[in-house]
Amino acid sequence: MKPNQKSQIPNQKSNPGLRRAQWRMLLATMFCYLFYYTGRQNWGWVVKALRDDLGLDTVMTGTIAGAMLAAYGIGQFINGNLGDKFGGRIMVSLGAILSVGLTWITSFGNSFWTLLVPWTANGYAQSLGWAPGGRLISNWWGHRERAKAFGFYMFAAAFSTVLTFALSIAILQYMNWRWVFRLPVLLLLVGGIVYYLVARDKPEDLGFKPLDEPGPEPVAIGTEETTFDRYACAFKNWRFLCACVAIGFESMARYGLLTWVPLYYLGEDWKQNPASVWITLSLPFGMALGALSGGYLSDRVFHSNRTRPIVLLLSLASAVSVAMYFVPRDQYVLGMTLLFLAGFFVYGPQSSFWALCPDLLGTKRAGTGVGVMDASAYAFAAAQGPLFGWIIATHGEASIFIATAAACALGVVTILFVRK
Repeated sequence: MKPNQKSQIPNQKSNPGLRRAQWRMLLATMFCYLFYYTGRQNWGWVVKALRDDLGLDTVMTGTIAGAMLAAYGIGQFINGNLGDKFGGRIMVSLGAILSVGLTWITSFGNSFWTLLVPWTANGYAQSLGWAPGGRLISNWWGHRERAKAFGFYMFAAAFSTVLTFALSIAILQYMNWRWVFRLPVLLLLVGGIVYYLVARDKPEDLGFKPLDEPGPEPVAIGTEETTFDRYACAFKNWRFLCACVAIGFESMARYGLLTWVPLYYLGEDWKQNPASVWITLSLPFGMALGALSGGYLSDRVFHSNRTRPIVLLLSLASAVSVAMYFVPRDQYVLGMTLLFLAGFFVYGPQSSFWALCPDLLGTKRAGTGVGVMDASAYAFAAAQGPLFGWIIATHGEASIFIATAAACALGVVTILFVRK
């Protein structure tokens, strides 16, 4: 007879070897993903240079950004399921190495098409990371600690944005925009190699017993689910589909900020007044702390309820985004504070979203669930590229904050259907 959920967690904690292995796998995944965004979230820092040097307007640069995110979303849909089949160790490492090469190729682009093609391919390479890594974490962490583990995973992802923003700003002060693609991504090469050497896909690979889990799992013991079975389970679960739409609106808001806030603060004389740009670091700093806090809220304050922290945090994100619209660009202290809060509230719900995947579909379908959910997230994120680019072109750069507020509000409405 399987131990119930309440007995499972103390048994895990009373096994020092398993506990150390759990943290080692989580930290290895965090280390690699700490560098993943150096191959993706540097785009916002080259938009102004592409406009000045190559004559690409915001609709064109937004289309390139959207194409990369669309490829990322399609890749998530495919690679999450492959992560269930092949494991996260090899896929996360492979994605890192491929992304390094494609980012370097992008750095040599001189036109819309020579930038679009490699950057879109890079989006697919980047998609090998998140969902397979989420499956590995789900294998090693049980239900009552899973949101916390995903919170740490999200913290590494958010701090990857901090690292990418800081390196991009520093490079632009001394080099041209092409080096924004070339130098930071070398850290990702290191992360991918280290991850392959340290990570293991599941407890059994190190001689431990698999974690017993409550909730939906494949019905027949010893029966292998097919790829179709895992997808079918996801698309028949209407609560899961509502969660996919909700995270889509959240991602539209998140990438709206990440893509266009750098352009908003990059004035004509920013090198003479760099404080106006460095305050943008408060956005990813807020995201990093929001990721940790969101997992804590879900597991501790709301007792593993996932929808309540999502509603709370997205509502606050919408309010802060509206406030940002009315703050002048030269109000640095207030702008920095609101950017921090916007990042905190818009990114905080993500650990709860990812924890919903194994909660609703079962641990053995976690990779598929995370992949399908992330595909939805990045379909919406891709749409914001040309859409928000058009809004900025027609209504001014500050309009990005109203668009972000609207996306957050739609996410709140949609996630309410997932409540149990």
